Amino acid sequence: MTASFTILTVCTGNICRSPAAERLLGAALWPDVRVVSAGTGALENHPVEPAMAALMLNDGISPAGFAARQVTRDDVANADLILALTRDHRSRLVRLVPAALRRGFTLLEFARIVAAPEFPTLEGTVEERLREAVSQAGRRRSTGTVIHDDDVPDPYRRGQEAFDEAYGLISTAVKQIATAVGR
Repeated sequence: MTASFTILTVCTGNICRSPAAERLLGAALWPDVRVVSAGTGALENHPVEPAMAALMLNDGISPAGFAARQVTRDDVANADLILALTRDHRSRLVRLVPAALRRGFTLLEFARIVAAPEFPTLEGTVEERLREAVSQAGRRRSTGTVIHDDDVPDPYRRGQEAFDEAYGLISTAVKQIATAVGR
């Protein structure tokens, strides 16, 4: 089976936050969904940063075979759901492909919206539920109010505590998304 729904996760270097989100979402939603990641300033071909890789391994998520890559216009244009790790990343992607506005969120924003008690129950296959979640989340997006907590802080070169915080935020958000789409 080939998944026809693609989620793109994006951070800066594509070695810490977005690979963790990619692999966690992939583990939660595979085989129904294809998840890829990239960076706005990727450290191309680098593996997952060791501190993040260790956290992933502790959760049974393998970072093996990962190689950082730069986000492309095609990545953004072809993704069904774009989950940026900060509002700045999301803004950059929307500037790159303006049509991405309606399907681009920060990871934490999307998780917050789909986990809200008033969010409707989704029906159908995982792919159908995700398509409906993107549509519903777009209609429920905050307007005018900036929520600063929608950014996952960059842990790169900031020590283990920063990696623990970032990974915790990403892991919780992924669990909320997986629960909302019925996985």
